[in-house]
Amino acid sequence: MPEFYRNVIYKNLRILHLILLLVFCSLSAQKAIPLDTLKLKEAKDMLADDYGSLYIYKNKDFSFTKYDSLGKQIGKMMFTVPFKVQGVQNPLSVPLFSENAQELKYVDQNMNEIQRVDFKQKFGFIKMAYAEDLQQLWLLDESTKRLIQYNFRNETTINSYPFDASFDDLTDLLVYENKIYILTRKQIRVYTFKFEKIFEAAIENGKRFRRENETILVITNNSVLKYVPEKEMVKIFGDPEAQIVDKNTLSYFEIKANKLYLYDLEKNEEAKLQTEPDQPDLKQKVTEQDVEQSAEKPAQPDSPEGKLEKKTQEIEDENSAESSLQKLIEDSSEIQSVGV
Repeated sequence: MPEFYRNVIYKNLRILHLILLLVFCSLSAQKAIPLDTLKLKEAKDMLADDYGSLYIYKNKDFSFTKYDSLGKQIGKMMFTVPFKVQGVQNPLSVPLFSENAQELKYVDQNMNEIQRVDFKQKFGFIKMAYAEDLQQLWLLDESTKRLIQYNFRNETTINSYPFDASFDDLTDLLVYENKIYILTRKQIRVYTFKFEKIFEAAIENGKRFRRENETILVITNNSVLKYVPEKEMVKIFGDPEAQIVDKNTLSYFEIKANKLYLYDLEKNEEAKLQTEPDQPDLKQKVTEQDVEQSAEKPAQPDSPEGKLEKKTQEIEDENSAESSLQKLIEDSSEIQSVGV
């Protein structure tokens, strides 16, 4: 068989191999976590820390429950008013804010309260609070339209900035590197401390921010978005059928049909790398020879070579596993009979 035809057949076999590899890797990246579906039913939110522990918040009874990676309950809190969980990246000190109670709590790894900050006596009406660390808070005071930097350890106001933005439908607040990030269910907005808007983008069902070093992420109902500074929001994970999604350092999590699934980030990266395997020397030489020949004498559209190249391109564009080796050989034989 001429080298040209062998090269075409090799290309299509490689495409078929990559398709099967992608399917296998995508399936192997997903893993079901054995958590009782009754525990996931009616969950309003879910968070995962870097130790694999899961936190389920239910708005029905205002309960906040922590489970280990095997589904065993570690601790549980019951509230009388709704609370918003900021994040669980530090499981030793998890901040929870209640707009109704006008207070912020910290709980430890066993869900025991270790700190409470009451805003009622010192401020007007706090719409949202962001715990920067274990002593400083950023507070959006709706009554005075100000952003306040507050040290709750010594009960002192460090800074106060005029902030006459809309507080409607606010879901989260984040302050980082002299930038103020405001999240609503429909938008993300980024401001300077001079109240200058430097970025705005539409978002569906925005829930909360997550910061990983210098990267700012937005968690929505069924996706994880990455903020490209002052440019755009990029979806890095999503499932339209998911009820709730979250992310830790190593994995994505989702609740779908009251079942919990994990997507390993490392396996996803391996899948991407495996889709670009090294080329054998023979294939590389044949390809370079074809390029040189094509540069000297392009194939005419009506010539047998042109028809074969067109047919090959159609097969590659379809990118389908149904393109078999036998079909390609039959097409090659048909063109040969025309005049090759």
